[in-house]
Amino acid sequence: MYDLYAKTLNTIGIPEFFAQISWPVIPFAFVAALLVLVVIFLVLMERKFLAWLTIRKGPNRVGPNGFLQTFADAIKLLFKEDIMSKDTNKVLFTLAPIIAFVPVMVIYGLMPFTEHLVAINLAVGLFLVFALSSVTTVGIVLAGWSSNNKYSLLGGMRSAAQAISYEIPLVVAVLSVAVLAGSLNLTEIVKAQEGGLFHWNIVPAFIGFVVLFICSIAEVNRVPFDLPEAESELVSGYNTEYSGMKFALFFLGEYAALFIMSVLVATLFLGGYLSPFGTYISAFLFGNILPAPLVDTFIHIEQGFWLVAKVYALLYAIIWIRGTLPRLRADQLMSFSWKLLLPLAFFNLLVVSIIKLVF
Repeated sequence: MYDLYAKTLNTIGIPEFFAQISWPVIPFAFVAALLVLVVIFLVLMERKFLAWLTIRKGPNRVGPNGFLQTFADAIKLLFKEDIMSKDTNKVLFTLAPIIAFVPVMVIYGLMPFTEHLVAINLAVGLFLVFALSSVTTVGIVLAGWSSNNKYSLLGGMRSAAQAISYEIPLVVAVLSVAVLAGSLNLTEIVKAQEGGLFHWNIVPAFIGFVVLFICSIAEVNRVPFDLPEAESELVSGYNTEYSGMKFALFFLGEYAALFIMSVLVATLFLGGYLSPFGTYISAFLFGNILPAPLVDTFIHIEQGFWLVAKVYALLYAIIWIRGTLPRLRADQLMSFSWKLLLPLAFFNLLVVSIIKLVF
């Protein structure tokens, strides 16, 4: 994408030096706009879907059919007073939501949304995704410790224990994808799944897909793994003392991480932006009718459609789980990870390695 950007500026007489300086701003602005839109829609979608699952009305007052409720909530948080106790560590208390939120924005830039729509294309992109996702836990632990509140501290410690427990089977499950693709580059991992549904990584590594999906839910502290913010025990957990935009950053980061983890699962196991039919419908319908550049444009739009369709199928499954399952106890959460998910992840890696060796 940078080459195209620099070439475009060069054609209108702007030197490449300006392109090198201004280029980082482009992905950041794109990611920021995408993130806000995604979170606003995702919060509304979850409220509506949970209301339908539990036979309630859901948001239905602000705007037509309640569709402006999320905007109203955002405005409310924007104007709420920022309150800090005199005993809090004010520097760390302020830094914690930033540390928890910013890494998620960088991960958005690493995701291949279409064949050419990827802001940061790195050879070790998959490694960097999990390195950055671990930083979010540091922000949550800092929030709990700096609040000088026993409930917040317990929530932060629970988050650290949960992250350590579930990141190990998560990484082992992802290793099977790296073995199948022979690369840590996310774009190369998607391209290795070309050929249709039966070439996707979910076929040889179905156990790894299940492990990664469960661990992804735990990574973003969703039900039934929401112990760091269990309201029945910890008031609101690590963010109990937060208000206003600091609280909103935690909220924004959680839903942004939920979306990006779904994108990651779809990219690693469900072919990412690839069509399940092995060929694109746009190429089949318009390949012999329209000019090649126009056909390519339709293909890129279709690639975005397939990725979004897979991501929202996963999101609906996650919301369905939230509306169905109760919260696990702390001992159940640890046992589930160490005694079940970790052995399954290693077994999946063994099976995938044998398949790769033989075939």
